[in-house]
Amino acid sequence: MSQVNWREILGWSDDQLEELRFSGFSFLRQGQYEKARLFYKALVILDPQNAYDAQTLGALYLQMNEPQEALAWLNHALRLDPFHEPTLLNKAKALLTLHENSAALDLARALEKSADPSIAGDASALVYSHT
Repeated sequence: MSQVNWREILGWSDDQLEELRFSGFSFLRQGQYEKARLFYKALVILDPQNAYDAQTLGALYLQMNEPQEALAWLNHALRLDPFHEPTLLNKAKALLTLHENSAALDLARALEKSADPSIAGDASALVYSHT
């Protein structure tokens, strides 16, 4: 069974998707997570191969304390972009929330070696706070 291409049916351009993304991100920055989630849920339907939208939706679910749903979207994003460190860090956080400490700490320990000091520092904080 083929997936419906809603973007084609609606005749939406890249510019229209970017406007939707910008609006969703604006709500996210304002802390209006419910509204932001609506935008990103639409985006993952309209642009299903976009890892950014999937990882942002996962991060929103994590922020809203829905770790199982967060993990599903973070895993989807990682299938599209397997080495995206912010997504991997959020996955570690979701796993910790789900009490899957061993897998979470393994992932966080690997991220402690990141060249990005922000990722490495956050990963170290996770390891330190859970060991």
